Order: sequence, then C-alpha cells, then structure tokens
Amino acid sequence: MLITAFCFSVSGACTRVLGNHLSSVELVFFRNLIGVVFVLFTLIKKPIIQEGGKLNLLIFRGVIGTLALYLFFFAITKIGLAEAITYQQSYPIFLALFGVVFLKQKLNPAVWWGIVIGFSGVFLIFFPQFQTDFMSLKSHTLGLTNAILTMLAYMSIAQLAAYYDSRSIVLSFMISGIIMPIVSLGLGEFFYSENWSFVIAKYVHPRGFDWFWIGLLSVSALMGQIFLTKAFTYGKSAEVAAIGYSNILFSVFFGVLLGDPLPSLLSLFGILLIITSGILIAFKNK
Repeated sequence: MLITAFCFSVSGACTRVLGNHLSSVELVFFRNLIGVVFVLFTLIKKPIIQEGGKLNLLIFRGVIGTLALYLFFFAITKIGLAEAITYQQSYPIFLALFGVVFLKQKLNPAVWWGIVIGFSGVFLIFFPQFQTDFMSLKSHTLGLTNAILTMLAYMSIAQLAAYYDSRSIVLSFMISGIIMPIVSLGLGEFFYSENWSFVIAKYVHPRGFDWFWIGLLSVSALMGQIFLTKAFTYGKSAEVAAIGYSNILFSVFFGVLLGDPLPSLLSLFGILLIITSGILIAFKNK
C-alpha cells in the first residue's frame, strides 16, 4: 500500500506538470489509454470467468469513476496537489455518513467522532476560500465533489465484486475513461467555456517532453492499481486503508517540489484531522 500511495502521488505530480498547458480532460484520456492495453493483454492470457448480470451498475461504475477523475485532475491543476488529494482521501467520511442516512446503518461512537473530526478538517481547508475569489471557491468545491463521486464509485465496486472479475470492473472504468474524454474533447471543438473546462475542453497536441510525463502518468497509475489490488488481497482492510493516507504526505512533498506553495497552517491542521478521521473510521467501522 505504501508503494501504491507513492505511485498515485507520482501520477498526481505528472498531472500537475502537464496541467500547465494540457486540459485535465485530455489527461484522463491518456491516463487510461495505456492501462486498457495492459488489461486487455491479461484477458488474452487468462480469460474472464464471472457470473455477470449487473451491466447497468457496471456502466455506472465506469461513468461515475471517470467523472471523479475529471474533477480530481482538474483540482490538481487549479488548487494544488496536496489539497486536491486530501479532498479525494476524505471519501470515507462521506461513505460513513451515507451509510447512516441512506442505508440506516448504526455506527459506534468512535466512527461518529471520526465523521466530526473529518468534517472539521474539510472545513479548515475549504472555509478560507470564501475569503478569496469565486474561481478558487469553485475549484475547491469541485475538488470536494470528487470525494463524493469517489465514494459512489467505491460503493459500486463493492456491489460488483460478487458478480464480475476485478479486471472487468477496472476495464469498465478505463473504457469510460477513454470514450468520455473523446466526447468531451469533441464538444470542446464546437463549444468551449472556461466555466465548464473541467468537463469540456479543447484538444492540445502534446509536445516534446510531454510524452515522457504522459507515459509516467499512465504507468504510475497502472502500477498503483496493481499494488492496490495486492494490498487489499493480502492485508487487513483497515491497516491497508490507514497506510494509504501516506499518499497525502508524498503529495505535499511533490507539490512543493513542483512549485505549489506549502499549505497554510490552517490547511495542514485540516489535512491532519482528515487523516486522523480516515484512520479512525477504517479501524472502527464494521
């Protein structure tokens, strides 16, 4: 899981570099293009055996996962690496709350405290944006929305796991992550607005060294997925999830290295609260 966290932070760092002149939508396309080739190769080597029967949910997982990636990459390019990844990693807070409101689950007091601590951390990062400008507020709102979409994607994975081979689930995400950006980039040639740039963008052909970063982005994301699967296969879920928060620490380092300002003391405290919350929920929520 530590390798997974490092790989995903490298993937985020590549997005941060490329986002200076390539759209986040375009990066979603390239991120999935290499990965889908690898997954298709494994299907040739080892054919899929599965029950199936949940096609609508499988499509939903692909679409919602791609939308989450749209917002995640957009947030990285607009608000910085550390805070974007921190928002994404806050999804367990929403997952626990979703279980209470919609699934009528009963949580023990420790998980309730985890939810309170987590939302306090989100508040410390998000609230200062009201004192800046509308674009900053919008970017942070989209970054936080990514956590909710990530929650829905993970919930769908949990439901699909009993019916589909894990490669089918990954493939649904990657194929959506290719088709949807093609549509978005196509629309961007006829209709483009800065207000909708997180979902509709113009294609800009990569140049020179961009291809190195695109390759590193795709390979690191793919390796992250592989080691993530191995981590949850061989390790205890709570411990694996807790170690996953090292992703935030790697991202702070890479972000500063690439020119992002060091998060303010308020944001750093918010990040610490979100990490504490996630670990608490991971260990206490059954």
